[in-house]
Amino acid sequence: MTEPGRLAVRKTYKLYIGGAFPRSESGRSYAVTSSKGDFLANAALASRKDARDAVTSARKAFPGWSGATPYNRGQILYRIAEMMEGRRAQFVEEVTTADGVSARKAGELVDAAVDRLVWYAGWSDKIGAVQGAANPVAGPYFNLSTSEPTGVVAVMAPGEGPLLGLVSVIAPVIVTGNTCVVVASERAPLPAITLAEVLATSDLPGGVVNLLTGRLAELAPWLASHMDVNAVDLTGCPEELAVSCQQAAAENLKRVLRPAGKTDWLADPGTDRMTTFLETKTVWHPIGV
Repeated sequence: MTEPGRLAVRKTYKLYIGGAFPRSESGRSYAVTSSKGDFLANAALASRKDARDAVTSARKAFPGWSGATPYNRGQILYRIAEMMEGRRAQFVEEVTTADGVSARKAGELVDAAVDRLVWYAGWSDKIGAVQGAANPVAGPYFNLSTSEPTGVVAVMAPGEGPLLGLVSVIAPVIVTGNTCVVVASERAPLPAITLAEVLATSDLPGGVVNLLTGRLAELAPWLASHMDVNAVDLTGCPEELAVSCQQAAAENLKRVLRPAGKTDWLADPGTDRMTTFLETKTVWHPIGV
């Protein structure tokens, strides 16, 4: 609460690209309102140029992040969870105003988001063993299959569940070694911006997660058609936009995740979101050499 006689320092909401917080190069912003229609803040309205910059940043970060040990990636995800726990009160307030739920319910959703990060952190050094295999072959060879990250993933975050849904689409992408460009919930971007501040102070290398706020209809088609994006998650796209993005993604054979129906973010997530953005590499090696 602001002390009587002084003005509050109003927050400037920005993008998160390459570990930094730039304004949109267009200089545009849009009004963010609560579930009741009350004005909350002005958020940056990202442009196509911002999206291209984010893809460039994600590509630059990919070699280092994919080359890190799975154990190290798990440690960093756990650190993100620790930092989120420390800012729980702020997240609860933002989820309350965004979704119009009680503080108790918002607390449950924030706790679920923290727990979701810990859950994925635990999978970091196990998903490779689950997905990999020693394959039987007819010949004097070892035949081994192992999983590798796809590359740069464009993620359209869900409009509902602005924190739990957001964490649930980002964590499986980065825990497996991919980097990403995320378009936050257009309706409720403030929890995403706060999450970006957490990411910036949690040992996550700059560029692994790049977060854009703005119009989904404006950004999604360009990310889906970008030739340096390897995969796209269309979770937050309405049906018509998802169809056009899926068609654009086919131009360079992107992997596409397009969930059917509404997702229950409180349910057990399973491993599908991790395996969708993994490639399988098979290695042959002569026995005895």
